[in-house]
Amino acid sequence: MSTEPTVMVQLNGELRPCPAGLCLDAALRWFGYEPRLVVVEFNGEILARKHWPNQAVQARDGLEVVTIVGGGS
Repeated sequence: MSTEPTVMVQLNGELRPCPAGLCLDAALRWFGYEPRLVVVEFNGEILARKHWPNQAVQARDGLEVVTIVGGGS
């Protein structure tokens, strides 16, 4: 069992644990997302990608992650 501190965040409507102290782009990678391919609503607002490396993820933050899918006809 890990003894690293964790925080609970709301990810797409579900409470999920992640390591404490991560910035948003690191948290996205930790959850398995490729940051280049997603759009993020952070605590109710779309957050510009340029802010992700400096945006700390803290307990009870809300993340809505939408994956960008290419293709079409």
